[in-house]
Amino acid sequence: MSATPASIGIVLHDFALGGTERIALRLARAWAARGVAVTIFCGSTDGPLGMLAGPDVEIVAADPPIARSALSRQRLARFAAECFRQRRIEACFIPGNYHWSVIPALRSLPPPHRPFILAQVSASLDKPQRGRWRQLAFDRRMRRLLSGADRVVTLAESMRRDADRILFRRVAVALPLPALEDEAPPLSPVPPGNRTILAAGRLVPIKGYATLIRAFAMIDDPAARLVIVGAGPNEARLRRLIDELDLGNRVDLPGLVGDTRPWLDEARLLVLSSQFEGFPAVVVEALAAGRQVIATDCTPATRELLTGPEFGRVVPIDDAPSLALALREVLASAPPPPALLAAAVAHFRIGPVADAYLQSFG
Repeated sequence: MSATPASIGIVLHDFALGGTERIALRLARAWAARGVAVTIFCGSTDGPLGMLAGPDVEIVAADPPIARSALSRQRLARFAAECFRQRRIEACFIPGNYHWSVIPALRSLPPPHRPFILAQVSASLDKPQRGRWRQLAFDRRMRRLLSGADRVVTLAESMRRDADRILFRRVAVALPLPALEDEAPPLSPVPPGNRTILAAGRLVPIKGYATLIRAFAMIDDPAARLVIVGAGPNEARLRRLIDELDLGNRVDLPGLVGDTRPWLDEARLLVLSSQFEGFPAVVVEALAAGRQVIATDCTPATRELLTGPEFGRVVPIDDAPSLALALREVLASAPPPPALLAAAVAHFRIGPVADAYLQSFG
């Protein structure tokens, strides 16, 4: 196969609102714009992100649909293998850890139908919170599933080293997260006196918003305001906490928004308060908008992105006092030039990253 495949199949369970799905669809659109025949094989068309694929990407869905369940990825694997058996497609892109279960079924196809498999690692592989034995079990499972991949792409250099170590072979390459459009919106300076703190993501416990709200209550700054954009099952619990802390006039939960950039333009900084993340696109987007970030140490990516105090702070997970201290420090300092922060993440633009992915096939 040539370095740039003429056809690529992407396996997605569905079009759920998730970072892995969003990035896969943006890559699909970019590859199709470069003349590659791109087909998405999905278990279901459920979810709001399908429109991101664009008109030039073919979508083939299972019939009947495969809803997410404990065993649904095995069914998705069988469906994807049959699709590749029926079509001659040169390469396959497996987006993110969630879809690794598909790889063995594709690898077992006979040579005329077996594609070149490029698998993406979308989350940190080595988690201290797993403990020794759970980590060893994870390593064995990863080694079994990814042994069928011809190449592995990680989103950070630390993940690349972990992947090669766990797989016992040099197979991984680190490529930037394609989080930004090629056409960058104009930068807006931080409005004078702005003390709005923004967070963005699903309202679920793993995002650490309860800790963020408690930290916000500790900063004792009547002019500060906290806005958390997103929706999810934890909303009622967070609203009760806001009422308990008497923050109703200073904390806003406006719900799901289609584009966080206007909210970033109106904010002083972004907070990522998660207990765990893969590679947080929202941090890249905030820096691209010229806004500082306070992030928990929930992924090695936060330290790779926030390399100095001008970019923000990294704080411990689930530590409200440390988060409150970081908030006070950043709010008390003068904001850096937005262009300085945006320049640090310019290499995350979709165009060059999509080209780098294409060169990783073969």
